[in-house]
Amino acid sequence: MDFLSRLRSIASACWPWLRIPFWVCTGLLFGFLLPYSLILNKRVQDRFSDLVFAVPTRIYSQPLRLALDVPMTPGALEVELTFAGYADDGHGDVPGSWAKKGSTYYISSRGYAGPDGGELPKHIRVALGEGVVQSVTDQGTAKPLKETHLDPARIGTVYGVKQEDRSYVQLNDVPQLLVSGLQAVEDRDFKHHIGVDFIAILRAAFADLRAGHTVQGASTLTQQLVRNLFLNREQTMGRKLNEALMSILLEMHYSKARILEAYINEVFLGQQGSQAVHGFAAASEFYFGRRLQYLRPQEVALLVGLVKGPSQLDPRRYPDRAMARRNLVLDTFVSTGLLTEQQARVAKATPLSVIEDGQLPHNRFPAFMELVRQQITNDFDEDTLKQGNLSIFTTLDPATQLYTEEAVSTAIRNLGKRGDDTQGAAVVTDSKTGKVLAVVGSKLADEQGFNRALDARRPIGSTIKPFVYLVALADPGRWNLAVQLDDSPISMKQPDGSWWTPHNDDNQSHGMVPMVDALANSWNLATIHLGMTVGVPRIKAFLDSFGLADVQPGPSLLIGALDLAPIQVTQLYQYIASDGHALPLLAVSGVVDGNGRTIKRYEVEAGKGEYQPAVRLVTWAMQQVATYGTASSLAKSNLAYLHTAGKTGTSNDLRDSWFAGFTGDRLAVFWMGRDDNKPSHLWGSTGALRGWQELFRKLPTVPLSAAPGDGLEMAWINPADGRRSDPACSGAKQVPVIAGSLSTDTEGCFWQKIGNLFGSGESAAQPSAGSPTTAQ
Repeated sequence: MDFLSRLRSIASACWPWLRIPFWVCTGLLFGFLLPYSLILNKRVQDRFSDLVFAVPTRIYSQPLRLALDVPMTPGALEVELTFAGYADDGHGDVPGSWAKKGSTYYISSRGYAGPDGGELPKHIRVALGEGVVQSVTDQGTAKPLKETHLDPARIGTVYGVKQEDRSYVQLNDVPQLLVSGLQAVEDRDFKHHIGVDFIAILRAAFADLRAGHTVQGASTLTQQLVRNLFLNREQTMGRKLNEALMSILLEMHYSKARILEAYINEVFLGQQGSQAVHGFAAASEFYFGRRLQYLRPQEVALLVGLVKGPSQLDPRRYPDRAMARRNLVLDTFVSTGLLTEQQARVAKATPLSVIEDGQLPHNRFPAFMELVRQQITNDFDEDTLKQGNLSIFTTLDPATQLYTEEAVSTAIRNLGKRGDDTQGAAVVTDSKTGKVLAVVGSKLADEQGFNRALDARRPIGSTIKPFVYLVALADPGRWNLAVQLDDSPISMKQPDGSWWTPHNDDNQSHGMVPMVDALANSWNLATIHLGMTVGVPRIKAFLDSFGLADVQPGPSLLIGALDLAPIQVTQLYQYIASDGHALPLLAVSGVVDGNGRTIKRYEVEAGKGEYQPAVRLVTWAMQQVATYGTASSLAKSNLAYLHTAGKTGTSNDLRDSWFAGFTGDRLAVFWMGRDDNKPSHLWGSTGALRGWQELFRKLPTVPLSAAPGDGLEMAWINPADGRRSDPACSGAKQVPVIAGSLSTDTEGCFWQKIGNLFGSGESAAQPSAGSPTTAQ
């Protein structure tokens, strides 16, 4: 009997036994497995063909500008570098790193794409001295740079449904060492298997059997991707069969390159609170503060090693475990020919070099972020922001923000027990452009909830007074800073029949006083007399032009019966600080899409300015506030060189303490008070002013010129009639006036001079320095 006949005979004999299992298996194949495979196949194709990775909307600070003579201190520069995720590695050669030698910094920037075009990475040398940048040099060309910018720090994130941080990257942009190293460590047969590696399964089973427990995995990269995209991590036979079948189906329809690219963007590699880090690109930024293409071999090895277990191998929490795993991966790189033994030895000798704080802020500066949200949602609704893949560039300056937070908390802490119930807020802007550099809404800067900088509307007290004087000085034919004001008592009947009897904070009246002294010493009575003469409706109309609501036209408005939030006071003072330009405060500079295209820019074009001569007169008068007036502590401190223009403010019963002051390039408004509106027992000079001083002791800034502004001239004035006077005349006061506003004729004082000769007259008057009081 030949072989085939014998085989038929055996089959005939066995068929009665095999018939039932055969038809059962056939039925399962066509009745269940095939339809189930078709269902899974559709699910795989539908999900994978339309796969769009969720990339959150990222919010950035402003890029750090470095240029000749820009104010900068070593402390501020290092704060900016650290907050932007730059690492001090002692060399400054790798993008995202810096080093310091004396007062010179060697910085390797990362480059960025921003609303203004951005910049390419470069190696620069920055020399600091005397509070400014003394030189910026391109180390590659050894040529000086007019200016350059460092990439901005990430300060916030708007997530969609999932709290997943991800930066999408195409396979061609991934370093080859990472692509090959990932396969070498996780799936050596990736290029050859069909989604499931049966040889690896047998090898792992044998290793586990020999060890008596699980020591080796057999999941392919495809299976890991399927698990992340479609399945959970249940250790059940059903889940494992689904995983294997879907992996095979995925490999049937898509190329290895497509699968690998998806894996590189999807794999979970870390966690910060509720925010998960997915993909190697986001992990590179999270752990090293750099983009993938700038990673060194040891850093690639660490990221590849984290695939095994990012929680158990977290390099910040378990550096020893992470180091051991990294070095094991480096050994694998050597054994597979990706690195030489020498390269691996050098890599192993380096520290982990993980930046201290991962760049995954959700809402690092809640008070500032609220202002950003208010401005951005005029053009982008919440759904658009949550869809993600946008980059929002703001005006925030990290060093200014951190210094302002510290200033508020330090000033309140220094109050001792009074500070327990005291709160604070502050807003800092670029005085020339209106860009908001910092917002603090609480003495606890990270506190979520009530934002006092934007929402706490409190009586502003004497902070209103410069605007009363500004309206008057806009009429130079009648008013100048030497004209005498009446500081005598006043009593006015109110509509309800009661009498309003205001007083100065020192409970004294000072007779006839020069206008500049009345503002410097914050005398209420003189200001009320001035405002009533100028006309309260005119002053109200001027305030209305700033978009303020509920400005009541009563006489109490003249001394601060107006409830405003710190951001609104800042908007008012921005007008003076920017030389009479009505600039809206700006917290957002632009929005860039996922392809680096600018889709929205926010710019303010300054006009010619209004009432500039009057604004410059008020600025000079406010400098006297800081010289001999209610903020004279500035002139007595190491901040005297700033020639600050400022104004204190205190509301009734010492409830609210205010100070608004500006230098040559920075405006800052501080408020202190209690949330329950009880007296804080703080004057403007003993509360808010101290916070302002704390800030400017550290903040790099340009002094304000002490000379009168353009269009003004210094003149000796007889306060009695506001006309030019001989400087030798008694009571004559030298103040700036609007050029051409006074007659060139000078009043003489012959009889005063004769009296002086015989010693019986008053001595020749010197410029009045005023009489400092406790008035605010």
